[in-house]
Amino acid sequence: MRTAAAPRSALSGIEPIWLEWATLAGLLAFATWLLGGRGVWGLLLSSDPTGLTLVIIVVFAAATLWCGARSRELQQQRRWLEAARGGGTAQGWAADYWAALDRAPRDAAAPLDLLLERTHGPHHTAWWVNGIQLKLGLLGKVIGFSILAIEIGQIQNFDATQSQELLRSLTTGLGVALLTTMVGLVGNILLGLQLTRLDRFADAIVADAQQHGLSR
Repeated sequence: MRTAAAPRSALSGIEPIWLEWATLAGLLAFATWLLGGRGVWGLLLSSDPTGLTLVIIVVFAAATLWCGARSRELQQQRRWLEAARGGGTAQGWAADYWAALDRAPRDAAAPLDLLLERTHGPHHTAWWVNGIQLKLGLLGKVIGFSILAIEIGQIQNFDATQSQELLRSLTTGLGVALLTTMVGLVGNILLGLQLTRLDRFADAIVADAQQHGLSR
């Protein structure tokens, strides 16, 4: 009875990272619906003739869905790790790491390197994608101010009767610069929050796998 209770108590203490992501995704979906109902999305997309705002939104949505799949995989690996530590069947990345340690490879660091590649390797690409959002926002800022400079350079004579049309053409470039930068920053912050959580969860898997490997 004690042997069966130990794995159950260990499994119940696993952080529900996938449920955390699902909660965040639900909040983002609600915010998307709320902003759409107020016409914010239509305003954002119609105010950006370059289309960079739409690209940033698509990149963020795809990366967020990937974070959900990744968090589910990490949680499954954590369950297998805790089950093995409680006396259950060893499987998953940690089991491969322990098996590699038992074979005593020539390169003593190779098993840990392989474990780190599985737990953290895909995150490097995701962090690069996260940086792309910020760079796209900065690109939109440069394009917006370039449009603004071109519009100012084309002014020959200032006519007070045409001031309204002139201001409209000038604010187009300024709107592109501000909107793309804002969307890029928000996407960068929200995706960075998810990736940081994944990294910390993966760090815990590696640390516990090493601890159990040393105590075997």
